[in-house]
Amino acid sequence: MAAIALLARRDFASGELRQKLGSQGYDPAVAAAVVAELTEARALDDARYAENYVAYHSGRGHGPVRIGADLRSLGVPPDLIDAALKTGPDWRELARAIRIRKFGAEPPEEWTERTRQARFLQYRGFSSDHIRAATGADFDPDSRT
Repeated sequence: MAAIALLARRDFASGELRQKLGSQGYDPAVAAAVVAELTEARALDDARYAENYVAYHSGRGHGPVRIGADLRSLGVPPDLIDAALKTGPDWRELARAIRIRKFGAEPPEEWTERTRQARFLQYRGFSSDHIRAATGADFDPDSRT
């Protein structure tokens, strides 16, 4: 009953729900059985959860590295994380749009500004490839301007 009450408020990943029930004092074996039953009844679906999580958090400007780490911490299986991230947005374009929204349309000219923008995008969870595409430059530390 407690699991259904939790699911009525919001969707959970199966690992997250199992952990939540355990923290409320339920026996881990009972929690695992309830989660298995809810998964079989399709009330709990990690693939659906991962896809919704990617859609929501990418809409908030988070990158695939951060989203993937969040989903791993919630106990979502790695194959479902990879599949959900592949169905997500064009990550390079998203990184570019986030950079433009924060710093303006002009790409950074100075090396110090590039690194500042790169750190921001890295914090948001974008990979180095996405960051290079967003800033419009490959980083060459020897060419400091």
